[in-house]
Amino acid sequence: MYTFDIERPSTVGDAVKLLSDSTESQPLGGGQTLIPTLKQRLAMPDRLVSLGGITEIQGISQDDGGALCIGGGVTHADVAAGAGAYAALAGLAGKIGDPAVRNRGTIGGSLANNDPSACYPSAVLASGATVVTNTREIAADDFFDGLFTTALEEGEIITEVRFAVPQKAAYMKFEQPASRFALVGVFVAKYADGVRVAVTGASEGGVFRWAEAEAALSTNFAASALDGLSLDGSGMISDLHGSGDYRAHLVAVMTRRAVEAA
Repeated sequence: MYTFDIERPSTVGDAVKLLSDSTESQPLGGGQTLIPTLKQRLAMPDRLVSLGGITEIQGISQDDGGALCIGGGVTHADVAAGAGAYAALAGLAGKIGDPAVRNRGTIGGSLANNDPSACYPSAVLASGATVVTNTREIAADDFFDGLFTTALEEGEIITEVRFAVPQKAAYMKFEQPASRFALVGVFVAKYADGVRVAVTGASEGGVFRWAEAEAALSTNFAASALDGLSLDGSGMISDLHGSGDYRAHLVAVMTRRAVEAA
């Protein structure tokens, strides 16, 4: 590690001010990705702005329209325990990492980091969720911009994520056993106007929607509707854990399992 300052604001406004005071400041959510990054000196901010003490980005509730509203500072463990209105989302959160990670990591931190193998991006994209920040609302389809990249601007903080609760949904993840990240994870959500299918862990471009599967399942929400559908492995991640073709195959398998579970 190296020397840096840490600030602990109590409001979003104070956090934004601290972040804007210095171009070398960086927000700190649960720290499950940032702290290892600092240890390896892949990032070297001169100041961390901890978001852990900001009560206005905590809490889980449902609005008048039935949407599930989760504060950006809510931990994975609290999503697992408190998102019962959206069982598939709660189930996803309960299988992230291990207890230590789930009790420190936050939904806002995970989305802001946008790791290509993280679980939450698939839930947000499949649910057509809205990411709320201190300045605006961002639709899920406009939020993810590729590996570790989002539409967030410098100093912008995720304050809430709003999920429309689907009629049916499920998340299926094929884990890398050491990290428990997804080699492939598929979130399927059925709404009155159609089905959304989002895939994480597989693509070199990060989380994505599988349009062909969505079209087939919107016509017939059954695993058999996926018969004959496949993805090209050339755009998939290929590493020591599996080739691109292997991941492409897993996407089809996990999608079928998610539909069956839903």
